[in-house]
Amino acid sequence: MTPKKNGKMEKIKVFLSDPQVLFREGIHFILSGEDDFEVTGETTANQEAFSLIETNPPNIAILSMHDAKADGAEITRRIRRNMPSVSVILIMDQKEPEKVFAAIKSGAGACLTKDTEPEHLLDIIRVVAQGSLPIMDELLNPAIASLVLNEFEELTAVNEQFDNLLANLTPRETQILTAIVADSKIEQIAVKLDINEDTIRRNIRLIVNKLVSNEQTRNIIEATQRNLPSLIRSGKANGKSNDYVTRTEFNEFKDHLMERLKSFIGELA
Repeated sequence: MTPKKNGKMEKIKVFLSDPQVLFREGIHFILSGEDDFEVTGETTANQEAFSLIETNPPNIAILSMHDAKADGAEITRRIRRNMPSVSVILIMDQKEPEKVFAAIKSGAGACLTKDTEPEHLLDIIRVVAQGSLPIMDELLNPAIASLVLNEFEELTAVNEQFDNLLANLTPRETQILTAIVADSKIEQIAVKLDINEDTIRRNIRLIVNKLVSNEQTRNIIEATQRNLPSLIRSGKANGKSNDYVTRTEFNEFKDHLMERLKSFIGELA
């Protein structure tokens, strides 16, 4: 149900961004026919969308995955990092595994194609507004589950050297993903692992949360790596020795992040 405020039903506020004007206007038209939605703004570019959303945060931002200047996944990461109360639905032309995987890691609540039926679109917006993550179901696709397993496998060896800075899969989560890759359906997985379907879905949600958390952490590490040399140079400018970071902090960063994670992050970027 739509949340209430002062005894009245509060509308779900939606912001729209897509370079195809007719498509965006089509969504606007669909939403305007429903009593529980309010379109708070729209634009053709994701970068402008971010600025407008920051000024007047909606409940839901519907963004294009394909934007030449501001990739939908990148803008979603920024929104989720700076405005966690704003949920994002990413729109793409086709559900290519790599694009869907990027959408999952960005923190999007759902990803849809442009040929989605209006009723399904409305249903997805409503459940995302309530805090659900329909994007979880994408992990039931063997191709997506395989990408998830590969990412965590590449992560494990590196992560062990850095005090578990990034999240790993539990044995149960690995079992579930492996079964999905083998093209097992959720009912078959429940029987095989002797667990119920709700437990499987809870584990899938945890996996999604770990993917999002790891992605945000890697981006922070990468930004720190990029900016640390200039910070140190600035601290030593004009003959001064007042570093913006302590020697201990610098050595720790250098030993634990710069030397070993630089190539790892570069491969995953």
